[in-house]
Amino acid sequence: MTANTGGNHHSQTDQRPRRTMSFNKLFPNMLTVLALCSGLTAIRFSISADWEHAVIALVIACFLDGIDGLAARLLRGTTKFGAELDSLSDAISFGMVPSIMLYLWAMQDAGTLGWALCLLYAVCCVLRLARFNTMVGDPGLPSWAHNYFTGVPSPAAAGLAILPMILSFYFDAGVFNTPTIVGLFLATVSFLMVSKVPTFSVKKLRVPRQFALPMMIFIALFAGFMVTETWATLGLMGLFYLGSIPFSVFTFMRLSKRGGPTEEELAEAEAED
Repeated sequence: MTANTGGNHHSQTDQRPRRTMSFNKLFPNMLTVLALCSGLTAIRFSISADWEHAVIALVIACFLDGIDGLAARLLRGTTKFGAELDSLSDAISFGMVPSIMLYLWAMQDAGTLGWALCLLYAVCCVLRLARFNTMVGDPGLPSWAHNYFTGVPSPAAAGLAILPMILSFYFDAGVFNTPTIVGLFLATVSFLMVSKVPTFSVKKLRVPRQFALPMMIFIALFAGFMVTETWATLGLMGLFYLGSIPFSVFTFMRLSKRGGPTEEELAEAEAED
């Protein structure tokens, strides 16, 4: 009877579900953690006044943050845990880190006002992320509205906030590290994050076949300029993004006038078919 009991015990143990996680679900979270570590490393470089390496670390964090969501969608590894981890990582890397960097670089010379503007930026970043989390999957939005963000997303906001620092590396001019210029950027970017200004999103962008080859050539050229003219390339990217905001508002308003079915209406139409 003892042997039979032992056999039944092993049989029951073998039938228990194994608590494992597929690599497809784990890999995007690994990228998110790497982005968080890169963002925090920017603070380390800032403390030692190594500003160029601090910016590079933050840019790497932005890049990793951009591909972790893409990897999750391609690998079908999207999880609720990953979404929460990504949001918390963004709050630190793109909210807290730029605030500390800019305070140590220029805003501490402005005293209490300088610190207040840095706090404003960090708080607006967290508020923007909280609003984004509550709007994800809203079926009441038109189908075309998912090509736009509401306000400037936090990684782009971090890039815009440190744009004066990037431009100072290229032009070597002291005007960019004055509290007036940096404070103006902080206040403007803070407003853009929590505003309802529509900005372009490339998450669901589809490229026509005839543009595939030119895009690959453009990416190769972009990579070459990033290596040879890093600060000029990053500065132009920031200025180009700023210039795209009025255009995104114009196209959003034009599509709003046309109207269109919502995500919920499209789902109902597909169900009826």
